[in-house]
Parts: sequence; structure tokens; C-alpha cells
Amino acid sequence: MSNMVQLDQATTLLVVVLNYRTAALTIDCLHALAEEISAIPGSYVVVTDNASGDGSVEKIAAAIDTNQWHEWVALMPLEHNGGFAFGNNAAIRPALESTIPCPYVLLLNPDTVIRPGAVKALLDFMHEQPEVGIAGSRLEDLDTTSQQSAFRFPNVLGELDFGLRLGIASKLLAQWAVVPQVADHPHQTDWVAGASMMIRREVFDSIGLLDESYFMYFEEVDFCLRAHRAGWSCWYVPQSHVVHFVGQSSGVTDSKRPPKRMPTYWFDSRRRYFLKNHGWLYAALADAAWLSGFTLWRWRRVIQRKPDTDPPKIWSDFLLNSVFVRGGQI
Repeated sequence: MSNMVQLDQATTLLVVVLNYRTAALTIDCLHALAEEISAIPGSYVVVTDNASGDGSVEKIAAAIDTNQWHEWVALMPLEHNGGFAFGNNAAIRPALESTIPCPYVLLLNPDTVIRPGAVKALLDFMHEQPEVGIAGSRLEDLDTTSQQSAFRFPNVLGELDFGLRLGIASKLLAQWAVVPQVADHPHQTDWVAGASMMIRREVFDSIGLLDESYFMYFEEVDFCLRAHRAGWSCWYVPQSHVVHFVGQSSGVTDSKRPPKRMPTYWFDSRRRYFLKNHGWLYAALADAAWLSGFTLWRWRRVIQRKPDTDPPKIWSDFLLNSVFVRGGQI
């Protein structure tokens, strides 16, 4: 078994890679990180494992031994699968409690491969912009096609647009769209994808850790909103290129395979986000906007004979998990 987090040494950057039954991807991620880490003095990687129970811990430990990564990688097996926030917080919490401050934390998905210079690009940007609390990479496919990595906070009109999917409506609602056009220059944004997100230590000091009541999805949106309300800005930094094999742990956002039914935890996370941050009335308006827009889209899809690319039972699952049925408790 690999060593635990070494908090007795000065750490400039803590990289947290959370594994859940993706040992091969995690090992590939570490291979890509090796050269990056060697170029950043004081950087350290902690791989947390969310009780995979599939031999992941043994495989990753063996890779650390074989490649002699002990000086810069630690493996932290967790006793149960508490979700994305839980798994990341397990590594972040000891670093924050250490008497030797760690200025930056990078959350990095195991289904990513760092392009050369990607981590340093984020680190340099944070050094140069002390008012920035969070910075995210340009996520891309293996062929360098860009993925959406910078977003607006979820809102009622954005939910209507997301459900409706009508070109003229999307143009009218463009300033509220949660998923704007991908830009090729650094810019401020509401939130960035948690697949590669660098966070300044002072942000944690201001607002605390990720909210572990989210199992998966919306926790990074919630974190960025809390940071925004505390006065920290969030930026998208496209000079940091990171290959992202989307949705390998959950399968929910994998666009390369037929859509699968949305898990209950996705709806729970969405409902929690709106209730926690905006209250029941706003959450109800957001639910009604999506349901009405999506209903119109489904009728239009049938009339125009468009292909059905939606997850199975998405309308009924959404309704049954909405605040109208589940209520306003978080």
C-alpha cells in the first residue's frame, strides 16, 4: 500500500485525483502528470479511492511502486463511497489543517490526460491574478476538439431554453444560456468544470470545503456560486489543455454512447442546488420552465420526425424528482 499524505513538507500545489472503478484511467492520468509534477517544485498528488471494491486500490498501488512515484503520489483508500465532494474533501482537509500552508489545490478527474504545460498554465495564471479564486482548463477530446468547460449559473430562463431546444428561442435567451459558446481566450465565467479546476487556498478559508450533501453533479456549481458570493472570481484558462474522456465513472455525460437513464442522484443534486441557493419558489419556477419547454420539444420532435436522443424516461423521472413531488426539503 502506498504512503499517506505527507503534510510535513512544504507543498505548493496539491493535485487530487478521485478514483471510482477507473484504475486504468487513473494510472494513465498519473503517467501524464509525471512530467508536469517534476516541473513544479513542491507539487504533490493524492489519489483518493471511493471504496471501488474492484481491485482499484491494489492496481494503483502497484503502479505507484512499479513507476517509483512514491515521492510525489500518495494513495488514500476511503471506507465508503460518499460521492465526488466527499472523495475530494478527504484529501483537501488534511492539507488545510496542516501548519504548512498549501497555496493551491487542483481537482483533476481520473478520466483526464494532462497536455504538456497544462498545470503550469493554470498555476501561472493564478500567480498573476491574485483576485481570482478558481480557474479551469480547456477540456478537449483526444483529437483536440473543444468541450464545453465554462458555464453560467443555472437559472429559470436557461432551464426553459435547455428544455425547449428551439433555435429562435435560444437566440432570444442566449444571455441566460447555461452553456455559452466556447471561447479561445481567458475570460471570467460563473463556473468551470470540476474535471480540471484549480482553487486558491483562501477560497476554502472563506467558504469551506465542497458540500458533501451532493453525491455527484452540481457540487462544483454550488462551490463556485459560494465563492462568487464571497467575492472570488472564476476564470476559464484555455491555455491549459486537458483531454477529458467524458463520463467514464458515471456514464451519465458520455456523449460517445447511447444515453442511459438519468440516475436519481443527478435529480437530487439539481433539486438541492436550486433549493439551497435560491429557495422553493425559484426551484419550482426552474422545474416548471424545464418541464414546459421539454414538453413542447417532445411534441415538436414527433411532428418533425427528429431522432430521439434523450435519456429514457427523462420527462417522467424529472417530474417525479421535481419539487412539486419531492417537496422543498434539502
